[in-house]
Amino acid sequence: MKQKVVLAYSGGLDTSVILKWLIDKGFDVVAFIADLGQEEDLDAAKEKALKVGASKVYIEDVKKEFVTDFIFPSIRANAVYEGRYLMGTSLARPLIAKKQIEVAKKEKADFVSHGATGKGNDQVRFELTYYTLNPKIKVIAPWKDAEFLAQFKGRSDMLKYADKHGIPVKVTKEKPYSTDANLMHISYEAGILEDPKQTLDDEDFQMTKSPKEAPDKETAIEIEFKHGNPVNVKNKNDGTVKTKPLELFQYLNRLGKENGIGRIDMVENRFVGIKSRGIYETPGGTILHIAHRDIEGLTLDREVAHLKDMLMPKFSELVYYGFWYSPEMKFLQAAFGKSQEHINGTVYLSLYKGNCSVTGRESKDSLYNQDLSSMDATGGYDQKDALGFIKLNAIRLKASSLRSKKDTY
Repeated sequence: MKQKVVLAYSGGLDTSVILKWLIDKGFDVVAFIADLGQEEDLDAAKEKALKVGASKVYIEDVKKEFVTDFIFPSIRANAVYEGRYLMGTSLARPLIAKKQIEVAKKEKADFVSHGATGKGNDQVRFELTYYTLNPKIKVIAPWKDAEFLAQFKGRSDMLKYADKHGIPVKVTKEKPYSTDANLMHISYEAGILEDPKQTLDDEDFQMTKSPKEAPDKETAIEIEFKHGNPVNVKNKNDGTVKTKPLELFQYLNRLGKENGIGRIDMVENRFVGIKSRGIYETPGGTILHIAHRDIEGLTLDREVAHLKDMLMPKFSELVYYGFWYSPEMKFLQAAFGKSQEHINGTVYLSLYKGNCSVTGRESKDSLYNQDLSSMDATGGYDQKDALGFIKLNAIRLKASSLRSKKDTY
């Protein structure tokens, strides 16, 4: 009886070749396709996998789970890697890997496989998730297999193999770079973009209009949060309202796209130690990130906010590196969850030509006291109290200064 392997399958050249290669190695291959909102013909990918030789193909719609269990927790954490990247790919990989493990259990498969290279982050994200959720699982990573590497030294070898075995492949010379898309974002990297000064033309962006082509009129919206989660989006221009998590996020993607919001171009540090250039479009995620940070400014205690800002880079690093299911991530999720108990209220925003600007906010759980903050009212605050406050905080500064002066004599 053949050993069974569950392959994370996209329908592209790499995973199609890997599927056939695994069959040649004597495996019974079950292909798994995750519907993450990538707007591709998944039924065609299924037919292709079956034609190549997969014994079975699973297509699972995981869009809602992606939003509620991965994107929203990241928004609540204000997570951003190296100051700019909202981690659309990083968040998707553990979900795909989790579903692979579930299919492997159902199919009684001892092996799982993926098409990530040995130079990138995805190999780590997939495999750490596999081993965490099933410590006994066996992983086949072809791009780290000596026999596979000897057979496929480059794309031309894969194309020849595909042609030999009748694997249908669309060869597109007009896109000299790679892309990865899901509901949260699309990434562009590799190929000509490995030159960090090479630009991506406006017409090549897929999830956002160029800000130059965006409408000349702003789109005014309001986003309501409850316990840190967005629960209501209202377009004040036309009255459209969205409340369900998936529909809400898809609508923000649409508004962000129309207004050219969410593009970044950066050089980041991969977990494996290599610097990588990536261009990203994250329209809805960018809007939510800005809105959530703002409502926290109104409702979150100062010291909790500062502590959360200290922990956020670690949270983002864990997501980016692939430690979504780690003990330390569970700890941070619990801490951040506690911080969101009073993150309730509404943020008002203006979307205009690539900009997402906060225009106001309100909350019943606000910690903002207008009387205390006002320069025109006392509001129960005795300004003379600041004398002692400042003198107490100056004690150590004076001591340090006096010591420094002694050292100069």
